[in-house]
Amino acid sequence: MKTITLSADEHLIEQARIVARLQGKTLNAAFRQWLEEFTRKESSVEQYDALMKRLKHVKAGDSFTRDEMNRR
Repeated sequence: MKTITLSADEHLIEQARIVARLQGKTLNAAFRQWLEEFTRKESSVEQYDALMKRLKHVKAGDSFTRDEMNRR
């Protein structure tokens, strides 16, 4: 595991420690969890963009009237 150094307002860090403690984890563990979620979101965006590029040849077809869209 790699160590990084971050800078933030002292009050903000203390508040983050309190929140992490209330969640039963350390600030370090909370940050690792946030980092995993952050990168997963980016990955999802990249996957969506790749899918849209692969499907750019697909045409939705004609426009539909309101009645046609609501027909069951």
